Amino acid sequence: SHTWAHLSDTTERNLVHIRRYFNTASSGVPNFPEFVAVGMVDDVQTVHYDSNTRRLQPKQEWMKEVTADDPQYWNISTQNAFGDQQSYKVNIEILKQRFNQTGGVHIYQRMYGCQRDDKTGEKNGFDKFGYDGADFISLKLKEGIWDAAKREAEITKHKWDQDEAEIERLKFYLNQICIQWLQKFVNYGKSSLMRTELPSVSLLQKTPSSPVSCHATGFYPDRAVMSWWKGEEELHEDVDHGEILLNPDGTFQASVDLKVSSVPPEDWSSYKCVFQLSGVKEITTTLDKTQIRTNWGNNTAVIAAVAVVLALVLVLVGVGLLLSTKNKGERWRWKQSFNPSLCFCFSLNDKRRRKR
Repeated sequence: SHTWAHLSDTTERNLVHIRRYFNTASSGVPNFPEFVAVGMVDDVQTVHYDSNTRRLQPKQEWMKEVTADDPQYWNISTQNAFGDQQSYKVNIEILKQRFNQTGGVHIYQRMYGCQRDDKTGEKNGFDKFGYDGADFISLKLKEGIWDAAKREAEITKHKWDQDEAEIERLKFYLNQICIQWLQKFVNYGKSSLMRTELPSVSLLQKTPSSPVSCHATGFYPDRAVMSWWKGEEELHEDVDHGEILLNPDGTFQASVDLKVSSVPPEDWSSYKCVFQLSGVKEITTTLDKTQIRTNWGNNTAVIAAVAVVLALVLVLVGVGLLLSTKNKGERWRWKQSFNPSLCFCFSLNDKRRRKR
């Protein structure tokens, strides 16, 4: 579980921007490129390279502006990615030997990049390697040394610690070059990276015994958290979190369900749904029966309205026929046989049969 940080309506947007690259080499994975590189800025994918296409490609339209600052950016970056592809292929075979592995599926990964706080100017860099889903070795940037996470990584640590020139090159890249390009990328894509849209939040319930769903739609970006609280305590039992889904207009929707069958009616007001968009304000919705939108309640209202309308129509038709009939006997027979309630029931039953 995590502790919820309550924020006021005046909370400023998070001004920390981050640039990350994920390189992945694989062995024994069918129908999958042996090497993939993905670049991200603030959790938005910016570039992609794989060993099948062998070309670094922009994933955002605004990334094409990079050629104004560096006309050779795509060619040089593609060459660098291809070089990584070759070295990663060798490294994964070395690691398989070091871990006494032969066949099977194996994954060798690297995550590196930098982040900067626009408000304070504080910056930081990182460079981490993993193997088969576990940490392998990582760079302690300030100390300028490598930290081995496994016994098998000690050989690598000893070798890399001796290469002081490479460590200095990495420090310069992560502290300077990476930060400079991060600021450029944020400037290129500020219209989308800095975009914030708050959602409309509703309480939904299918039947009286169903969980109450707190549903938020129309928010952007997708870095959002939804939860149910009782007082100042976040609930985890009887709570079901749904996935964040993409809307046709590019915004997102999400929901979190609360089982209310065991909640006494007098305690409902102490429950609340909290929606938190990354770096923005929270939206709180109190559990209130009068605010819940229900299928069963709405259908009942519609059926009742239709019933009233049909009854009025049938009465008016009957009156019209009665007035237009000249034969008194006919008027008497119609008056005796006409039963609005029976006609209305027949109409509803006929409608049900057509639906089935």
